[in-house]
Amino acid sequence: MEKHFHKFKQQVDHFREKSKVDNLVTSGDICEEHSGSPSQDFTTYADAKTQIPQISSRIRKIKEKSQLEEAFEAAETADDMVKAFKEMEASFEEKELGLACLKMGLKFDQEGEDFEKTLSYGLRALKILDNNDSLSFPLAMTLQLLGSACYNLKRFNDGLGYLNRANRVLSKLQEEGVISVNDISPVLHAVQLELANTKTALGRREEALVHLRTCLEIKELTLEEDSKELGNANRDLAEAYVAVLNFNDALAHCLKAIEIHKAKYGLNSVEVAHDRRLLGVIYTGLGEHEKALEQNQLSQKVLKNWGLKSELLRGEIDAANMNISLGKFDEAINTLRGAVQQTEKDSEERAMIFVSMAKAFCNQENFADSKRCLQIACGILDKKETIAPDVVSEAFMEISMLYETMNEFETAISLLKRSQAMLEKLPQEQHSVGSVSARIGWLLLLTGKVKQAIPYLEEATERLKESFGPKHYGVGYVYNNLGAAYLELDRPERAAQVFAYAKDIMDVSLGPHHTDSIESCQNLSKAYDAMGSYAIAINFQEKVAEAWEGHGQSAEEELEEARRLLEQLKAKARGASSKEALQTLKSCQKQRNRQNRQGRLEQLGIEGNQSRPKGQTQQNDTIQ
Repeated sequence: MEKHFHKFKQQVDHFREKSKVDNLVTSGDICEEHSGSPSQDFTTYADAKTQIPQISSRIRKIKEKSQLEEAFEAAETADDMVKAFKEMEASFEEKELGLACLKMGLKFDQEGEDFEKTLSYGLRALKILDNNDSLSFPLAMTLQLLGSACYNLKRFNDGLGYLNRANRVLSKLQEEGVISVNDISPVLHAVQLELANTKTALGRREEALVHLRTCLEIKELTLEEDSKELGNANRDLAEAYVAVLNFNDALAHCLKAIEIHKAKYGLNSVEVAHDRRLLGVIYTGLGEHEKALEQNQLSQKVLKNWGLKSELLRGEIDAANMNISLGKFDEAINTLRGAVQQTEKDSEERAMIFVSMAKAFCNQENFADSKRCLQIACGILDKKETIAPDVVSEAFMEISMLYETMNEFETAISLLKRSQAMLEKLPQEQHSVGSVSARIGWLLLLTGKVKQAIPYLEEATERLKESFGPKHYGVGYVYNNLGAAYLELDRPERAAQVFAYAKDIMDVSLGPHHTDSIESCQNLSKAYDAMGSYAIAINFQEKVAEAWEGHGQSAEEELEEARRLLEQLKAKARGASSKEALQTLKSCQKQRNRQNRQGRLEQLGIEGNQSRPKGQTQQNDTIQ
């Protein structure tokens, strides 16, 4: 932030100096004082006497303004700048204070203590600089400042508006050649980074990735190949990919970060250690647990040499979790028992160690010890709920999964509801609310509370669509569960509609032959079966069987079941056809009987549609 502030300050100063020169040229004072030669001056002595005080007054005012500006420029602390700015306000018109307001806003943004003041100065600068249709670089800088202030004040939607406009202004200036790429790049990078941060806070992580990639591209154009910042930018992008579970793309950027940091600082640097820790997480996500553990151990070795105890402790916890993934439960428990001795009694690290220990015991089916560890962890986390709600809510989600594994569903649901209540109050965690809502809905459905499950699942689909986009596979999973709930409530038409959404999403995001896509197709077959639309159900079931055939020997059981259900549907269809034919035959027989009866009546001279006296029966007509 400090580096960006000084860069922005230089750019503001450049525009300020240009403005000062322009003002002097256009004010008329320099022109009056220096234009022409003495021989060309036809002013009389009397006129000169009357004009000299007027000219001196103007020059004196210009000098006073210049001194005030110099005092403002020389101020280093925020307090000194505020004092100098107030003196300027007494001498300058409001329209002349635009750049000074921008610089004040940048200073408060840099200090990071009073973002309301940052916003106030930014809005004032915007009002001055945005007073006509022309676009300027200071205007773009002001919009970026406002976006930053809104982000820090958690007014994300407002911030997004300012940042999007800043991006448009910069693009326009670049297209028109008003300013060079080198001059524009620091502010353009700041705008892209703020857009990424703001969209991440709103849960729009996929969109945020686009801006982070742009940030990296800007750095690649402006920095040396072995720059530390370029290495950090690759690591930041890798972390963003990890957040959306895209471990393949994360791997490429993490390896690039290691390459840069290793060349710059050597293998035993802290930067490389941080990269290796992230690489361990990525390998874990890819299911390559041995590689993950190897990177973790290399990272721990460096951190230990540098005496970074807190980071070393986190590395030990990571290593224990990796051993759990490898099935080395006893080894993980021993590591965690050693780690817990290094923590304070009520620390968050201690709570997380007990959660990991509970996971190891749970995998050994030692549920009693697992529950004891979770009780200790929850006891610590309860005290942290108001201090660190984001950390506690995430821990509660993990703990709930362990209780779910132990079939303690009510406890799991209770913890998830507590987590959801905390997340609702955090504007930057709204995307997580959708994930928690989806899990609550799933557990309620699992425990037979179908009607209670539906509102949670419906909310989850909307939240997740806002956060990850309408075609994200996570949305498809929730739609599958929602369709199952409607089918359970004997609403097959609505279930079929929702299953169709799920299948469309799965086909796009995972491909039609992915197991989850096949399940969506199977669900559609079930829904149409329940509706009695056997022809459509058979069509979907044939697609299911065809998809499992493509999986070869690994899906023999699934293929056999798919074929069994297909034959069952065909049998139902044949039964339905026979029943329909019988009903049609009976209907035709009734129609022929009515026609025969009508013919006999006509032979007796009685019109079938003849009006009958009130109260007279058909039987009497026949007798007559």
